[in-house]
Amino acid sequence: MDKIPLEVQGEDSPIRFRDCFSVRYIQSSALLCRLAFAIEQEYLRGGPVQPDAQLRHQAFTLNAILSSVTFLESTINELHADSTDEEFSAIDEKHEALLRTIGRQWHNPRNFDRAPMLTKYQTILSIAGQPGFDEGDQAFANVRILIEIRNHLLHYTREWVVIHDRQHPGREPESTSDHFEKILYHTFASNPLAGKNVPFFPDRCLGHGCAEWAIMNSIIFVDEFYRRLGMPVLYEGIREELETR
Repeated sequence: MDKIPLEVQGEDSPIRFRDCFSVRYIQSSALLCRLAFAIEQEYLRGGPVQPDAQLRHQAFTLNAILSSVTFLESTINELHADSTDEEFSAIDEKHEALLRTIGRQWHNPRNFDRAPMLTKYQTILSIAGQPGFDEGDQAFANVRILIEIRNHLLHYTREWVVIHDRQHPGREPESTSDHFEKILYHTFASNPLAGKNVPFFPDRCLGHGCAEWAIMNSIIFVDEFYRRLGMPVLYEGIREELETR
């Protein structure tokens, strides 16, 4: 993990420690994605697949996707916390001035906590005098869909899903599976472990392809956010650990 501010004030003083969970989350997401990929490759090669492979694959994929969104959320929360707490020990004077500006102009933690995640990113760019993400930006649009997937998984409600030919949709009300299939069908490879005649979401959608797509777009989005701020990302030194296969 990259630098974590560590302050020792004196021989008998307590050690002050400030962690960086955003990096942990994206590292975890990438690791889980690689584990899901290994299971899929073993299956596609026709090799022996462990009896619990399906369950492990589901666990790896689900948590890789969830962790990628948690990475996005913790990234912006950590930046805001450093700004309002005036924690500048790991940055230079130019970046310190930027964080002071952010902390001064958005110092109300209750207001910050209540804002939607993407609003936090856009507002901080505005405070920094930088252009926000355009609604048509591909990474921004993908991250919005990713957050929608995360929200559905975390606040899941059961529903009926009708399997029908994509070329001849039925007249039933659009299900969650129909919705995600409409916007994601050609976006990434389907889960090869999914059986026949199963819904697109979650069965065919939630595989290594989706997890990899989630991680790559999360990193692209955060990279661009920090580029606009003119600041280095916290995971710059560990990019080799963020491989997805």
